[in-house]
Amino acid sequence: MTHNPYFYIAVMALVSYTTRVLPLTLIRKPIKNQFIQSFLYYVPYITLSVMTFPAIIEATQSPVAGAIALVFGMIGAWFGASLFQVSVGCCTVVLILELILV
Repeated sequence: MTHNPYFYIAVMALVSYTTRVLPLTLIRKPIKNQFIQSFLYYVPYITLSVMTFPAIIEATQSPVAGAIALVFGMIGAWFGASLFQVSVGCCTVVLILELILV
């Protein structure tokens, strides 16, 4: 059985289009429900976290090094380190741990 790739592209385009257009056409009034507002506020952060955290662990040769660097970065950010300082610190932790563990 041969598959038509244009059919799959059309279905993906239809799904993508409807998920973007339907909220614009159906919801015209401002959302007043606090739960829905807070849910929509945190969706981008959750999506970014879901994509970033597994990549941090799996980007290194040893998942332990990635996990320790993640904890180090969270502690550095908690104490007010800049993004550059946190990233350099995490890279340094991964480098040292990779040299030790491998």
